[in-house]
Amino acid sequence: MIAIDNKLVSDHVIEEQFVCDLNKCKGGCCEDGDAGAPLQKEELDELINNYEIVKPYLTAAGIASIEKLGKYVYDTTFGWVTPTIKGEMCAYGFRDEKGILKCGIEQAYYDGKIAWKKPISCHLFPIRIQQSKEDPDLEYVNYEPRQDLCKAACRLGEKLQVPVYVFLKEAIIRKYGEVFYEALAATAEHMNTAG
Repeated sequence: MIAIDNKLVSDHVIEEQFVCDLNKCKGGCCEDGDAGAPLQKEELDELINNYEIVKPYLTAAGIASIEKLGKYVYDTTFGWVTPTIKGEMCAYGFRDEKGILKCGIEQAYYDGKIAWKKPISCHLFPIRIQQSKEDPDLEYVNYEPRQDLCKAACRLGEKLQVPVYVFLKEAIIRKYGEVFYEALAATAEHMNTAG
């Protein structure tokens, strides 16, 4: 574990390699799981405020699910999450012409319609953040790729020699800031030269 401020970062974030291979996984992380995407409390307002702008990017089934269940739902295991379509695909997702599952929120962001990219839990995947039960200020930053779904991404990361923290640089900076990322990168550099 690497301690930076009140975050404990798994060594795997530095040691393992990962690059999403959408042509192989087809964006399966947006439909493979026990609930929708975990949401932070401040993200609930983003979903409310941006829904009408994001709505044209969504499928009819996604819109129906959101209008039935709500823009977000509470899961007893994961807390606030995005709703899903029949317990599977995230209601904010859609498939492109290649059959790749994409995020309607992110597409609206790329089109310059909204300033919020997508839930941070999605942006950080396959890093998962967990709050310590003993210390509410302490967070665990773990590398948790899906065993089967992410095999292609792990292979591509190894082929391209891209560590997890480098692949997720933008997301890590978005979550924790530049200073945190620089400390993480410096630690990685030190570990690589010392090893």
